Amino acid sequence: MIPLSLGEIAEIVGGKAAGDSSVTVTAPAVLDSRRAQPGGLFVAFVGDHADGHDYAEQAGRSGAVAVLGSRPTPLPTVVVEDVQVSLQLLAAHVVARLRAGLTVVGVTGSQGKTGTKDLLAAVLSGAGPTVATVGSLNNELGVPLTMLRARADTRFLVLEMGARHVGDIAALTDLVAPDVAVVLNVGQAHLGEFGSRAAIARTKGELVRGLVPGGTAVLNADDPAVAAMRAPAEGPVVTFGRAAHAGVRVRGLTLDRLGRPSFTLRTAAASAHVTLPLVGAHQALNASAAAAAALAAGVPLDAAGAALATASLSPWRLERRDLACGATLLNDSYNANPDSTRAALDALAAVAGGRRIAVLGDMLELGDDSEAEHRAVGAYAAGRADVVAVVGEGAWPIADGVGERAVVLADRAAAVDWLRGCLTAGDVVLVKASRGARLDEVAAGLG
Repeated sequence: MIPLSLGEIAEIVGGKAAGDSSVTVTAPAVLDSRRAQPGGLFVAFVGDHADGHDYAEQAGRSGAVAVLGSRPTPLPTVVVEDVQVSLQLLAAHVVARLRAGLTVVGVTGSQGKTGTKDLLAAVLSGAGPTVATVGSLNNELGVPLTMLRARADTRFLVLEMGARHVGDIAALTDLVAPDVAVVLNVGQAHLGEFGSRAAIARTKGELVRGLVPGGTAVLNADDPAVAAMRAPAEGPVVTFGRAAHAGVRVRGLTLDRLGRPSFTLRTAAASAHVTLPLVGAHQALNASAAAAAALAAGVPLDAAGAALATASLSPWRLERRDLACGATLLNDSYNANPDSTRAALDALAAVAGGRRIAVLGDMLELGDDSEAEHRAVGAYAAGRADVVAVVGEGAWPIADGVGERAVVLADRAAAVDWLRGCLTAGDVVLVKASRGARLDEVAAGLG
């Protein structure tokens, strides 16, 4: 964060300084008092189960020098009526002050946002100081927190932007209009909240409509709903994908015995061979999106290809780990929807080994289609796994789709016990579910 005194912050957000107004914030803003850094700003919210103001002293012990909150605290505090609005105002101000030397890239899509954001951050980091969303902090709080990590020397700001309702992404682009907008796909994530795929498409398209004048839209040529977003784009459009007409094309895709993709990225003027240290053929498409966005930001294709070869992803995104028993774990437990689960099952099928075991939990927020979508995923899993373990009552329709090779387990503890009893050397096990199912605990329980 750029240095700002408490008094300056109060003026920016229209609040009042309680305490020493000369105290200067020099480190990022945080919501978790335990994660405060020396010189940082602690943002205190009153929640249903906890009041952040009560943790101000703990934040101070961690290094925070000031608080943004709705009432005074033991630390110097900017007191405001609405903490969320004030956090967003502060973030917008900081980025506006840095904008002359900053390229802002927004990334959205129904799946693959975090992986593509991670790949793009790896590419851009080789060209200049880069700040990117940590994990999947992509909402009305996560985006401004990421923005506030930008400093005077930051050249690239990569913002993952998520949504649960029409208008959510438009609200984020009101905070910061991107120079480059990447739209990956229109799928079924949060279908229960949106009501239809048409509403999801409108929401993802808000990123394109929110571009700065003359900004570049980076669109998936393989997804008709995304390709249609070319119409509202007022500036340049770069496409990516496997389609012959894509501006950045994936050619010659192969997988090694560990399921890692090798391919060539080709444009009209250049090509780069890439081998990703990641599992899953779908990562090639994410890589093409990252390369296309990097080109729009001024990074040559050869530099992008070299950086992609050493990239890594946020935790629990098809994270590969060798277990003590000799089996291989693919931990993809951060989140799930029907499309991302099919991609994970494809990745499982591509890894050489003994039995392929899929451990699947609930895919949340699918609305009225939930039972049918779970059953369809089960049928898909039956063609890619030798055994499918279904965890939790919400996921039981998956077992109906799988048939006789399904194992139904009551909860996470039962899943850990079952896996410990049956895994042998050479097995490959995938763990996949929505975040709310907490199957990361199953992955952790395997050691």
